[in-house]
Amino acid sequence: MMPVPRLMMFVTGLFLVCLPIVSMAQGAQVAFGSSQQDRNLPVEVTADNLNVNQNDGTATFTGNVVIGQGEMRLTAPRVLVVYLAGQTGIESLEATGGVTLVSGSDAAEGERADYNITTGIIEMHGDVLLVQGDNAITGETLFVDTNAGTARVSGRVKTVLQPQARQ
Repeated sequence: MMPVPRLMMFVTGLFLVCLPIVSMAQGAQVAFGSSQQDRNLPVEVTADNLNVNQNDGTATFTGNVVIGQGEMRLTAPRVLVVYLAGQTGIESLEATGGVTLVSGSDAAEGERADYNITTGIIEMHGDVLLVQGDNAITGETLFVDTNAGTARVSGRVKTVLQPQARQ
């Protein structure tokens, strides 16, 4: 039988080892993309169709939509572009119908993505899958900060951690 102080040390050690796993269940903070995204770069859009609404300052791209800005690519069946007042630039992008976001070697998929160009924040919702090399993380929501090059997954996060290979 283990003495009480040793048992307490064992339980404390076990708690400290499991703490990162518990915090991962609440939400996982990870890097995203190989570098910070420059929001001042031009945004290039290709699609099968374009409908422009001058009254509300929006444009709707449909059919095989591909949006690129620097090394970042977003694809979706439908993307609504909301322009800044006076149409001096883009305020936000709303992609729906199954969205893929790629930056460097990182990729994410979800049902919907909202990209606020002004803040540099992308929110993906609906069965999100984030793939980084051999690692994958799933959850309900992915928040990507293109300024910092970071991401956070929340909502029933699941991942498989691979032990580091021994040399």
